[in-house]
Amino acid sequence: MSANASESLLVVSAHAGDFVWRAGGAIALAATRAERATVVCLSYGERGESARAWREGKKLDEIKALRRSEAEAAAAVLGADIRFLDAGDYPLLESPDLIDQLVHVYRDVTPTVVLTHTLSDPYNGDHPAAARMALQSRILAQAPGYDSPGEPLGAPPVFSFEPHQPEMSQFRPDVLLDITEAFEIKREAMRCLGAQEHMWTYYEDLAARRGVQLERNAGPNLGLLRNSRAEAFVRHYPHITTRLS
Repeated sequence: MSANASESLLVVSAHAGDFVWRAGGAIALAATRAERATVVCLSYGERGESARAWREGKKLDEIKALRRSEAEAAAAVLGADIRFLDAGDYPLLESPDLIDQLVHVYRDVTPTVVLTHTLSDPYNGDHPAAARMALQSRILAQAPGYDSPGEPLGAPPVFSFEPHQPEMSQFRPDVLLDITEAFEIKREAMRCLGAQEHMWTYYEDLAARRGVQLERNAGPNLGLLRNSRAEAFVRHYPHITTRLS
């Protein structure tokens, strides 16, 4: 995306931490280019992704408040606005009402790019549920006859970010995003998620591994890249272009 305030990134995240691990670099890059970045957390991840808090004896409301606070702090570091729909997790249930709320977000934010989960994840059903709702909401937001404030949406490209178990989730990336310049911002945002401290090192290492792959695929620019960091994505719709490159 170009450095243009009219550009708008929307991230649909099943839980309060997902957007940081999987797309924190993309969000930080957008913010540094003065582009709008909005994160929607469908749940706080209070039941399935807050094991440490449960073991410490915290109650449900306390855990929700903790995860919200962590996610708000991480979003602030990344430079994103954040919204919480508090739809519950484990399971995250798809519903017409929740899809309608997402349509309202689409119409309000008018994204030029959308990031969300993969449609397959055998380890966490909440993730594909979030992806299905993100895609369905995008389609409905495009319909002039859908009853929602705002103008009908265009056709923003949609990308799935990398799941925690990519091999088991049929994840074969076709886009590698260079996040080297924003990686320290992402690292700082990850450190805001104390409830999932065990994930910090994993996603630091993953960014380095994807960075190696980015360098291997950089073609003539290979010699210019060193110690890169990257995030991996899969496109949901064809790339539109007037020139193959």
